[in-house]
Amino acid sequence: MIVLHHVPQSRSMRVLWLLNELGVAHQVVVHPFDKSLRQPDFLALSPAGRVPALEIEGERMFESGAMMEYLCEQFPERGLGRTPDDMDRMPFLVWLHFAETITQHVAILTQQHIMLREDHMRSPTVMRLEAARLRKCYAAIEERLSPPVENRDHLLTSGFSACDIAVGQAVYMALHYARLDGFPETQKWYARITDRAGFRAALPADNEARLYQQEFYEPPDG
Repeated sequence: MIVLHHVPQSRSMRVLWLLNELGVAHQVVVHPFDKSLRQPDFLALSPAGRVPALEIEGERMFESGAMMEYLCEQFPERGLGRTPDDMDRMPFLVWLHFAETITQHVAILTQQHIMLREDHMRSPTVMRLEAARLRKCYAAIEERLSPPVENRDHLLTSGFSACDIAVGQAVYMALHYARLDGFPETQKWYARITDRAGFRAALPADNEARLYQQEFYEPPDG
C-alpha cells in the first residue's frame, strides 16, 4: 500500500498529483502545517519534519523529487517517466528537479509573507528580489516551450510527463507571488496541464485548511 503524508498546497501536492495520474491505489494522510510535523511519530517518517513523506512497501521516502522518480520507475507502463535509454531522459531529469529551484524561491516568499506575522520582521527587498527570481524561472520555462521547436505542448518533446507535474505544481505555488504576464507559452502550457483531472483532484478540498489564504500576495511598500 502507498501512503502519502500530505499538507495541502505544499510540495506533497506534486506527489499527490502524480499518484492521481498514475491511477494506482493510495491513501492520503492530511496533516496541518504546524508543530505536529515535529512530533516523534512523524519525524520517524521524515527526519526534517517536512512533507511529503511516503510509505511504500514497508519503506519510507522523504524527498519529493526522489518519490517522483521512484514512482515513475515502479509504474513505467503509465509513461510518466523516461528510462535511461530514452532520448528525453536528460531533459526529464533536468526539468523534474527544476521544480525545486522554483519552490525554493516560493519557500522564501511564503516565509516572508505568511510565516513572519509582524511587518517589522519582513523585508520588502527580499520579497521583490525573490518575486523577480520567480519570473526568471518563468522565462526559462517560456524558452523551453517557445519556437523554433514545434509542437512542444509540454516540457518534453515526447509529451506529458512527471516533469509537467513537478514544474506545474511549483508554478501553482509561485503564482501566489509572481504572475505569468508576459509569458504567453507558459500561460498556455499551465492552463493545459491544470485542466487535467489529476491536478484538480490534488487541489485542497473545501473542508481542508489552506496554506495560502489569498490568491496573490503583493510585497509591502518600502
